[in-house]
Amino acid sequence: MEKNYRPDTLCVQAGYSPKSGEARIPPIVQSTTYAYEKAQDMADLFDLKTDGYFYSRLANPTVAAFEGKVAALERGVCAIGCASGMSATALMVMTVAGAGDNVVSSSAIYGGSYNLFSVTLPKLGIECRFFDPDAPAEEIEKLIDGKTKLIFTETIANPSIVVLDFDKFASISKKYGVLFAVDNTLATPILCRPKDWGANLVVHSSSKYLDGHAAALGGVIVDLGNFDFKNNPRYPSFNQPDESYHGLVYADLPVAFGTKCRAQMIRDFGAIMSPQNGFLSYIGCDTLALRMERHSKNAAKIAEYLAHHPKIEWIKHPSLKDNKYYNLAQKYLPDGQGGMMSFGIKGSVEKCAQFMESLKLITQETHVADVRSCVLHPASTTHRQLSEEDLKAAGVPHNLVRLSVGIENADDLIADLEQALEKV
Repeated sequence: MEKNYRPDTLCVQAGYSPKSGEARIPPIVQSTTYAYEKAQDMADLFDLKTDGYFYSRLANPTVAAFEGKVAALERGVCAIGCASGMSATALMVMTVAGAGDNVVSSSAIYGGSYNLFSVTLPKLGIECRFFDPDAPAEEIEKLIDGKTKLIFTETIANPSIVVLDFDKFASISKKYGVLFAVDNTLATPILCRPKDWGANLVVHSSSKYLDGHAAALGGVIVDLGNFDFKNNPRYPSFNQPDESYHGLVYADLPVAFGTKCRAQMIRDFGAIMSPQNGFLSYIGCDTLALRMERHSKNAAKIAEYLAHHPKIEWIKHPSLKDNKYYNLAQKYLPDGQGGMMSFGIKGSVEKCAQFMESLKLITQETHVADVRSCVLHPASTTHRQLSEEDLKAAGVPHNLVRLSVGIENADDLIADLEQALEKV
């Protein structure tokens, strides 16, 4: 696929090119295994000497089509389809970090990611050090030491709607020679390409905007191919022979991170995307560019309406000119700021519940970023396990309502919000 095609063309065309007489869209290869006539052909696959498929726990043709599409959109050299966004984040970290290592992460991230970093990874000996994404670079740099393997952030934070200052973190990453990883779920490569701003790795929950229909659980890791592991003392596992692959040295390969992630993490944890979900995600991604334009326009209109409503205490969407992150959004997200926003209902937490239960068109869901509009109260759901201190650090006050604006008619959505607010 031509590399200089624009994102809307890549959404439709990238990832799969049929040969003469083959299916126009990738077929669902619902098979665990693959047959070969020659023993050496299989041996070469197991030694990573040739590309191909030998067991769907490591790679599958249908999933590969989706991986190729996302890699093209993010301008990466490799993508790995995972069972979920959470498994993608976990496998990304474990590809580079082990017991005794640490990662530094923004505190303003999705609640599931926060729990992974603060609760589960420490049980495996991987420490996480959290920072305020708005903190000055000097303060964040104090968290980095010789065992730091990753800086983790979100392009648009869920649900605090913090917009990432890419230049600040790219500068820190280069200064210390540490990987810069970005969760680009809420922006997608249509609105922002982290590689253009210095990121090295991208992760997505593909169940959100990428597929758009909320019918397929999945995640994806993208190796952007712009980090040099060769002789980097911070990453000895990339420069030492992997005895489980006959002494293979990953830093010597054209695709170092992506190969190590698949060869070790996907192999041993088995959290690969299913063929069915790979297919659904592939065809959903066809309309990504069109959907992101509509999501962004709808959200901007609704944010303006809510900003002037007397029962709304505050609202966060980067399209608003008085938003703290407006200038950053104009720099990094000039073509639209997505459909996610958060706002505070005046009064008690009970007012939030009363408002959400009064909605008729917009539904309550533990989900975001598909074609249907939905709301959630994060403090009592996705961020329920966080302490009061952690909630504050994550930018999640108790009156925060998260609204994911879909692609319905914006005036119909505003009418639904209006009638629900009247009952608060």
